Amino acid sequence: MALRRWVGTALAVGLLALGAPLQAAPRSSPAVTLAPASPESVGFSSERLKRLDAHMQALVDQGHLPGVTTMVARHGKIVSFQVHGKKGFDGPPMSRDTVFRIYSQTKPVTGVAMMILFEEGKWRLDDPVSKYIPEFAKLRVYRGQNTDGSFITEAANRPPTMRELMSHSGGFAYGLIADNPVDKAYVDTGVLGSKSAKEFIDKVAALPLIDQPGGQWKYSASVDIQGHVVEKLSGMSLADFMRTRIFEPLKMVDTGFWLPAKKNDRLASLYVWGPKVQKLVPAEGFMVLDITKPPVVASGGGGLVSTSDDYARFSQMILNGGELNGARILSPASIKLMGSNHLNDDIMTGKDGSFRNGRGQGFGLDFMVITDPVKAGVLAGEGTMSWGGAAGTWFWIDPENDVFFLGMIHVLNKDGDPALRNLDDISQQLVYQALVDPLK
Repeated sequence: MALRRWVGTALAVGLLALGAPLQAAPRSSPAVTLAPASPESVGFSSERLKRLDAHMQALVDQGHLPGVTTMVARHGKIVSFQVHGKKGFDGPPMSRDTVFRIYSQTKPVTGVAMMILFEEGKWRLDDPVSKYIPEFAKLRVYRGQNTDGSFITEAANRPPTMRELMSHSGGFAYGLIADNPVDKAYVDTGVLGSKSAKEFIDKVAALPLIDQPGGQWKYSASVDIQGHVVEKLSGMSLADFMRTRIFEPLKMVDTGFWLPAKKNDRLASLYVWGPKVQKLVPAEGFMVLDITKPPVVASGGGGLVSTSDDYARFSQMILNGGELNGARILSPASIKLMGSNHLNDDIMTGKDGSFRNGRGQGFGLDFMVITDPVKAGVLAGEGTMSWGGAAGTWFWIDPENDVFFLGMIHVLNKDGDPALRNLDDISQQLVYQALVDPLK
């Protein structure tokens, strides 16, 4: 999960199996209710799960966090849903219905929206993106800069594919960490602050790719581009498409691109790690999106707000193979496709890039995936899908063990605090050390 921690930092600046894998017990019937159940009923130890709670409470007691919520579920049953601390250091107690800005945890939701249209035959994985966004037909690739700062470029050898768009291997940049000329240009031209979808696409098309399509994995604005594709192929706004095709069927009543005033008191206070003062301070500026009204351009890459209960329903739908309580969103085959590694062999075997076979990680369709738990050094099962948000929210979905986990905090640049830097790794270890009867 080291890569996800890097991504969280990037967004905030601008976000074992032991031996042979065990075969988990059969999943619950489709009529999953996500009702509370005893840990022991699905193979967990109550006593060992207390280690997870103790760790989170210690972070609050020591002032590293104002509050945090965690949820563990197996076989469609919630075996732990804990709240610790407050919504803000001077605020009311944290609650189970607290609303969080989930930032890049929006990306898997956009991926599901894309796959709904995929199942309707409206696009194919190896189609060129330019088939749906003609402005991307003649993209160029960065190769250096002239003395006046202008770019030296070459023509892209081909347009990026839809598969590459959904696996961050198409060559696009983001602008969240401006540590190279292309990302800096994303900042200088205000790509992420575009006032319309057309303006956003035009600005991206005018800037060079950071590498030839398929040349490397680079976290990017690709999912915001996907949001535009959803709108073009569906004839609906991204917000309306998600609401009618995902949120309403799944009864995700508190998820959307803005927060009605009547729910404001449920919103957690947003903080950022201040490196100069070495503590959390109230967040403001670029990353603090205005969620008081519907956005002009809904960000498929990071615009949603949600709650633990709502994202649990989304996670269980994924774990069930695309269905929850009679609402069929996707087929099992589509979920399996999303959770498979889609990075090409050159990226997986190359010396450069964030993903390599030796790391035991790959990237699917808007999820990071575990390809080899032993090489990855994790206790989660092969095929585990995960991602996180800039404000520190994190989750994983483990089909092999039929487990999902959600963690919610509200801290940008959390990795500046050493106590929070490994929170995703530590929480995963503490969950799986408590799964003492995985065949149950």
